Amino acid sequence: MSDLEQLTQSLARNVKHWRTERGFTLDALAARAGVSRGMLIQIEQARTNPSIGTVVKIGDALGVSITTLLDYEQGPKVRIVPAEQTVRLWSTEAGSYHRLLAGTEAPGPLEMWDWLLLPHEGSPSDPHPDGTVELVHVTAGELTLVVDGVPHRVPEGASVTFEANTPHEYRNDGTVETRMIMAVSVPFVR
Repeated sequence: MSDLEQLTQSLARNVKHWRTERGFTLDALAARAGVSRGMLIQIEQARTNPSIGTVVKIGDALGVSITTLLDYEQGPKVRIVPAEQTVRLWSTEAGSYHRLLAGTEAPGPLEMWDWLLLPHEGSPSDPHPDGTVELVHVTAGELTLVVDGVPHRVPEGASVTFEANTPHEYRNDGTVETRMIMAVSVPFVR
């Protein structure tokens, strides 16, 4: 089985598991996530490879991390994620990317990301559920963080935290690459 097939199967199993765990019907999850019922059926039957945006919306609606939705191993309490098992979820032809390094569900979804933004590239994000907080530490270059239309310059060595329930974007408006580490905490869905 290829890596893509394994991820598709894991996503199918995990979406169905968490939807059932939360007591959501297909229609209820579709409405919460803003995706079609048909798309959810295709995902749960492992008949499609959805976009990262769709996976994020479903994870947000279920109150679980992308790591949990894509996880194909239920491991011990200590989980080491080898470098070759990190998941690159977005990239551009020029070479910008963000990579999910690790995640957990306790007490709610918590994710850690590694980002590279090349000059004049950016990655927009839809609003996350109320209570979602993002923390970013810039390790190289300068980040332009746009939250609800307002740009904020975050220089190398600086950190920023913000409530991510409004549209936001990560941009590199400079001439050198921007590198950063990001943590995302999503509230537990009851």
